[in-house]
Amino acid sequence: MQIKNDLLLRVIKGEAVERTPVWLMRQAGRILPEYRAVRASVSGFVELAQTPELAAEVTIQPVDLLGVDAAIIFSDILVVPEAMGLPYEMVEKRGPWFPQTIGSAADLKKLRVADPKTHLHYVLEAIKISKKGLNGRVPLIGFAGAPWTLFAYMVEGSGSKTFSRARAMLYQNPGLAHQLLDLITKTTIKYLKAQVEAGVNLVQVFDSWAGILPPDQYREFSLPYIDKICEAVTEVPVTVFAKGAYFSLKDFLHTRCETVGLDWNMEIGEVRDIFKKEKTLQGNLDPAALYAPDEVLVAKTQDMLTQFKGSRHIANLGHGVYPDTSPDKVRLFIQTVKEFSSEE
Repeated sequence: MQIKNDLLLRVIKGEAVERTPVWLMRQAGRILPEYRAVRASVSGFVELAQTPELAAEVTIQPVDLLGVDAAIIFSDILVVPEAMGLPYEMVEKRGPWFPQTIGSAADLKKLRVADPKTHLHYVLEAIKISKKGLNGRVPLIGFAGAPWTLFAYMVEGSGSKTFSRARAMLYQNPGLAHQLLDLITKTTIKYLKAQVEAGVNLVQVFDSWAGILPPDQYREFSLPYIDKICEAVTEVPVTVFAKGAYFSLKDFLHTRCETVGLDWNMEIGEVRDIFKKEKTLQGNLDPAALYAPDEVLVAKTQDMLTQFKGSRHIANLGHGVYPDTSPDKVRLFIQTVKEFSSEE
């Protein structure tokens, strides 16, 4: 299907574009009253994510209501551990929780390399329904968590400030850690390829907990597995977003991904010096800037765009949009990107 607004795909290819494309991480989420209404119709997040028609509905909402240049399938990175045999619960106001965790070789034997068409069929169905609903208006982004980030949850059992249990395993039983990371990687490759087959136009790998590792461990326990995913998924462009891993940017120069996502702590000028025009760069406005007065938000957005000028750039936040952000502020951010670019 021909995509009418293909700005995102063109900028990733390095082609000239009329303006900077813009979308937001977590755009299909709690900021929209329309999303909250759909979520209120079911028992909670997990049921919403596992109901393809509803997941597709909230995937498309930001395109209609915010005017973004891409949709991202509504799901969660933790569907992969669940598909591998480690179920999770989404606890209100606390986040994900795993009743069982991985701590030994015996625990590892309970896991499987998931078959996406069997164990993640609901995501693939949501992609197909979303594609039909979008009708070629904008690209659809698929995604998965990076192996290290999924490992962190599977060993820790929940979110954490330190992930001390997960990090302890890297020192105490690195062999077991690599076995688990390999299983996650094999499942993730199958899952992303299945998403492509179902219709996504590009994929993003979220390494949300990249920044809690020291550089040497990141290069041992995360980067090689991201590299394997990027080497395997060649059908569509791949974006890697490694939050907090400033030290790894030079490594990503040699990773077979087309786009590198930047968090808001990364200096744009320094990043541009690293990548030149070898990669498309995505980001990186501070999500908290959307709390600012309108004129400050506009100025911050314009400053970001000015700093990226001359680069292959996708405008986005440096992390997911915060749940108590006003939709009007999000619209102002998007409008500012579009107007800034069209005035060039």
